[in-house]
Amino acid sequence: MRFPRKHTMSKRADFQKVRETGRSSAGRFVVLSTLEDHSLPHTMWAFITTRKAGKAHDRVLIRRRFRAILQKHLAQVADPLRYIVVIARYNTIQASFEDLEKDWYRQAKRLKIIAPVADLTSP
Repeated sequence: MRFPRKHTMSKRADFQKVRETGRSSAGRFVVLSTLEDHSLPHTMWAFITTRKAGKAHDRVLIRRRFRAILQKHLAQVADPLRYIVVIARYNTIQASFEDLEKDWYRQAKRLKIIAPVADLTSP
């Protein structure tokens, strides 16, 4: 359930660029930031879980849940040439997987990351 290393953001300059020039939307459990960049060869992802989110095993669980959510909705990403940063809030560990998925999906639709589909089973 691991994204390829080439899809992972690791440079501070990339995070700064998304933070300064990108768009962001905060939900109950997640803060989602994005920046379209047509010079990218593919989507670049980053997951941020601070110590406020819980102990190490809690943070690992949160990142696993986010990866599962992203893999489930990866085909719906409107423009694959973008940076996407997922930041866990302090109360994320208290949320169920379904609540996390609904919150992430709501923020993704708000930022127009998710392409509109005719599927009514989406959360």
